[in-house]
Amino acid sequence: MNDNVLIVEDETKIAELLRDYLSSSGFTPHCLERGDQVIDWLEAQAPETLPAMVLLDLMLPGLDGLTLCRRLRERWPVMAIIMLTARVEEVDRLLGLELGADDYICKPFSPREVVARIRTVLRRTHPVASAASTGAPDSSPLTLDREGWRVLANGTDLGLTAVEFQLMEVMFNAPGRLFSREQLMDHMYRDRRIVSERTVDSHIKKLRKKLADIWPEREVIHSVYGVGYKYEPLS
Repeated sequence: MNDNVLIVEDETKIAELLRDYLSSSGFTPHCLERGDQVIDWLEAQAPETLPAMVLLDLMLPGLDGLTLCRRLRERWPVMAIIMLTARVEEVDRLLGLELGADDYICKPFSPREVVARIRTVLRRTHPVASAASTGAPDSSPLTLDREGWRVLANGTDLGLTAVEFQLMEVMFNAPGRLFSREQLMDHMYRDRRIVSERTVDSHIKKLRKKLADIWPEREVIHSVYGVGYKYEPLS
């Protein structure tokens, strides 16, 4: 697993504390103080050294954390993001998740907790290489055949439409991550056409029905009321 972690924090003592704990835990931390430094710094990295995780403070000079979170998610969709914040209002929490944050940690926090949460999010968003990539038989209950635009449940083709496949693919690639309806629409309709959020709900309903035909008592796609949807892998 990529062990590079980018810390974007303007409080020097906090950044240094996180850097030291991450280093001692086997990660390779990098620190930036301003939000408007991040995009340029990332674009200057080689693909293999891009961080798997960004620890992103909410209140930053130059560019605020929420705006930066949205831009990072658009540019690097598989990069994990944990937001650090002293603002605990529920609106901020939901807004951050809608913009693509994988998790929140509220200040003050224990550095050990941060390390533990980083490991948890990375296990969820950057799983160990799959059987498909190693050439071994794939024994997972749900698999994607990207070349054939098929989703197989226990080896059975679900018969998804192109839009349903795209919808499943974006959630499958980031298990556990919560996607807003707007984010899902952006992946489903790359031409930016205007569609209702109910369109996403309709496709999700059909996708769930096809999954329920295979696993009637197990929920694969979870909904978070007022926020969006996420995929949870079956064991």
